[in-house]
Amino acid sequence: MRAKNQTTDPAAEAQPKASPAFLLWLVAIAFFMESLDTTILNTAVPAIAGALHVSPLSLKSVLASYMLSLAVFIPISGWMADRFGTRTVFSSAIAVFTLGSLLCGLSTNLPMLVVFRILQGCGGAMMVPVGRLIVVRAFPKSGLLQAMSFVGIPALIGPLLGPLAGGALVHYAHWRVIFFINIPIGLLGLALVYRYLPEYRQELRTQLDAVGLVLFGGGIALMSYVLEVFGEHTLSMTEIWCLLGLSVLLLGAYGSHAKRTEAPLLNASLFSVRTFRSAVSGSFLTRLGAGGVAFLLPMLYQVGMGLTPVQSGLLLMPQALMAMGLKVVVQKILARYSFRTVLSVNTVALGVMIMLFATISKSTSLGVVLTLSCMFGSLSSLQYSSLNSLVYSDIPPESSGGASSIASTAQQLSLSFGIALASLLAATFVPRGMAATPAEIVEGVHRAFLVMGGLTILSVVSFFSLRKADGASTMGLTAE
Repeated sequence: MRAKNQTTDPAAEAQPKASPAFLLWLVAIAFFMESLDTTILNTAVPAIAGALHVSPLSLKSVLASYMLSLAVFIPISGWMADRFGTRTVFSSAIAVFTLGSLLCGLSTNLPMLVVFRILQGCGGAMMVPVGRLIVVRAFPKSGLLQAMSFVGIPALIGPLLGPLAGGALVHYAHWRVIFFINIPIGLLGLALVYRYLPEYRQELRTQLDAVGLVLFGGGIALMSYVLEVFGEHTLSMTEIWCLLGLSVLLLGAYGSHAKRTEAPLLNASLFSVRTFRSAVSGSFLTRLGAGGVAFLLPMLYQVGMGLTPVQSGLLLMPQALMAMGLKVVVQKILARYSFRTVLSVNTVALGVMIMLFATISKSTSLGVVLTLSCMFGSLSSLQYSSLNSLVYSDIPPESSGGASSIASTAQQLSLSFGIALASLLAATFVPRGMAATPAEIVEGVHRAFLVMGGLTILSVVSFFSLRKADGASTMGLTAE
């Protein structure tokens, strides 16, 4: 796997250079910091609420503000990278994220924490999409699948360590350390980026679509907000539907605006590329079904079966461990069976796997629970690794920034939609909400698993248009 070191910058010869492996480690550091921060905070919510003298429910604004910031700023990440260069934007993203972490740790009240989480989200919105873009531009397509699989591992380690690390830091140190821990990681990343990362930049003659950013960003932010609060009764149903309607109007206005604009915020013409269209739509629909598992399983284990958070976390760990382990063999599997076959079969298997979670109850043996967890981790890892590389298989280099923005935006939305859908299904199937008996909760969550699994199986239609040779370029294979 060799890196390509091409740039339109005339001073390319004077730029820092790094080995292919080192470039991947630079991107992996940022991915790890962002994924760890996202999961580690959930464990500390009660401690932070107590320290700031607010209710734990009020802390949802801290979590939601970060997600809203991601939803708004991810779409401009590709334009920013093309306009200012991946090295400049990536280092700035790490700096902003690190600064936001410092300020969050110094916050003395809830409004301050919310504002600084928004700042943190601005950095996080650039780190992951631009990090992927660095990999796409630094490596030839023949090594793209292997590179993407490697940088995907830190995103799995974060959720693996987050809950346990958060609990330990809150118990033995202080909740502020949860934010301060990002500072040395961020400073290390900045030092390495400035020393070793080349500047990959595309010639860009268009201005930022400011109108599109307001319309699309506003619509996505409102929709994300509605999804975050839906079912928690912090707003009336009338207010929720009004906000949802407004978000649809804004997104509709953006669609109309994009058709009349020469350089829209998100380049919808990329959907004319068959593999890109299949990968983005398939990723969205798959995550819509599978994404809710992260919400339903803890609810099943802790609320329905009476397990402690630590016990629940330990039951979830095999998912991440198997997901990391499968990254090593993804390329061999795809090289033997093709993207079309793997995605078609694996999508159905993933849906069936989600349905099998509906068989877990207090009487289920530990071995069966761990086996199901391992299977889900393996199948989901194979699915997302394949899709993340297929996105770029037929995208020309000059359009990779726009492709990264669209793919990252769709992924962020699908995660929010998936959790919101799982929450709604649980609320629908569980009678009397959290006042229900454990047996009723288990039965309701089981039904939700069946629906989510069925939706995942239906997403296989996204891959019907793929051909046997599609994606071969990402593995260095010659299309037959």
